[in-house]
Amino acid sequence: MTSEQTHVFIKNDNARVLLSEQEIKQKVQELGAKISEDYAGMCPILIGVLNGSFIFCADLFRAITIDCEIDFIKISSYGEAMETSGVVKLKKDIDAHLQDRHVLVVEDIVDSGLSVNYLRKRMERVKPKSLGFVSLLLKEGAAQTDFKIDYIGFSIPNHFVVGYGLDYAQRFRNLPAVYLMDEQVL
Repeated sequence: MTSEQTHVFIKNDNARVLLSEQEIKQKVQELGAKISEDYAGMCPILIGVLNGSFIFCADLFRAITIDCEIDFIKISSYGEAMETSGVVKLKKDIDAHLQDRHVLVVEDIVDSGLSVNYLRKRMERVKPKSLGFVSLLLKEGAAQTDFKIDYIGFSIPNHFVVGYGLDYAQRFRNLPAVYLMDEQVL
C-alpha cells in the first residue's frame, strides 16, 4: 500500500507502520508450521475470535498443513473505546462441539488478559481434550490478570494499533499492515 493509499484510510501523518505486511506473512507461516508440528495427527479446531482475528485466523488456517477445522466466537470488551471496558460480553457463540477435541483459540491481540481468561473458562466448561491460545500480537505491560498464550506472533509496545483485522470503531481493519496510532489521530 502506498503512502497515498494509506492516507485515504488514516488521513494524517500521525500513524506509522509497526509491522509490515511482509513481516506479518512470514510470522503467520512460522506459526502455522509450529502448530502443524505440535498438533500432527490431532485435527485441531481453531476458534477465531471475531471480529479482529478474522484475517489472521484465515491466513493462519491456510498456513497450517495438517487437517484442521474452524469456527468462530464473537466477544466484546472495547465497544468503540481505545481501552477495554473490563467487561467481556458474548455476542456470538460457537456452533462446533468441542468436547474431547483439541481446541486452539485464535486472537488478534492480547492486552489485559480479560478476554483470554473469559474464553479459557468458557471453553474449559465443555471439556476439550486440549486447549491452547494463539495471538498475533501481545501488548507488553498491559496485563491486568495472569494468562497463558501458547503461540505469540509479536510482542508490541502498549499502544493502540490498527490494521490487519484490528480496528478503531470498526474502521481500519482492511489495512494490510499493523499501524501504531497516536490517540490524538482518532
